[in-house]
Amino acid sequence: MSTVWLRVFLDVARHGSFTVAARTLGWTQSAVSRQISALEAALGGSPLFDRLPRGVRLTEAGQVLVPHAEAVVERLRGAGRELAALREAAGGLLRVGAFATADAGLLPRAIAAFRARHPAVRLTRHQDFTPVLLDLLGAGRLDLAVVSTTGRAPLDAYSLHHLLDESLYVAVPAGHPLAAQPSVRLPQLADADWIAGSPRPEGTLLDAALRHGFRPRVAHVVAEWTAKQGFVAAGLGVTLIPALAAESVRPDIALLPVLDEAAPARSVYAATVRGRSLTPAARAFLAALGEAAARIPG
Repeated sequence: MSTVWLRVFLDVARHGSFTVAARTLGWTQSAVSRQISALEAALGGSPLFDRLPRGVRLTEAGQVLVPHAEAVVERLRGAGRELAALREAAGGLLRVGAFATADAGLLPRAIAAFRARHPAVRLTRHQDFTPVLLDLLGAGRLDLAVVSTTGRAPLDAYSLHHLLDESLYVAVPAGHPLAAQPSVRLPQLADADWIAGSPRPEGTLLDAALRHGFRPRVAHVVAEWTAKQGFVAAGLGVTLIPALAAESVRPDIALLPVLDEAAPARSVYAATVRGRSLTPAARAFLAALGEAAARIPG
């Protein structure tokens, strides 16, 4: 049975007229009539329409056929949509944003896996703080952003795809008295000089120190992670390093896991705009992010 017959049948049923259906399809009325006659013959010869002086009306057999024809045509349309989505994922533009430490290991791994599967997609990347990334996402300038709960950014307005709960490490000089310890609690470093990206701990990783009842003394404000490690190696203080950046630590400093029973230091999510459909490329990149996150030490 030809699916073309079913489409023509539904058009005639919808309009109640061979003439109007022919005009809609861009066919002649005789061509429409031949398609319906062929369908009726394939179904055993029962008429599907009563031919009236003005238009046509579904017979009982025609009424029975309508839902089946609609189901077949809709399944074919669905197949077409899915195939079009596959073609779209194979090309186009994907705009991704991430905060700095996500660029240390998570993003490179995800991008490498994504490009291997979808080499025709042009991917652009923007690095910024989570609040800025969320603004860009809401303004339609990013398709997806990797964000964190550091700084208590307002995440409620977005669809969040959990990637990992990230632990913290304290980086100390190799000769520090605590360097040989298997782990550390932050209050043990309450009197230390700290190296941080901001002079105030609020809204940074050092929020964890405030939860433990002490205000860390920020001796040096250093924004970049590699530079922070240099200050630590020179004995100028200690710093917090998240798990996402732990793989790139230099050998002349020691990393001590932070024991914090209250909660993980922060959670990391892929954020998208709530209610906005994801492109196939964005869905594919989400999958690559999930795979990369599974390889990050907790």
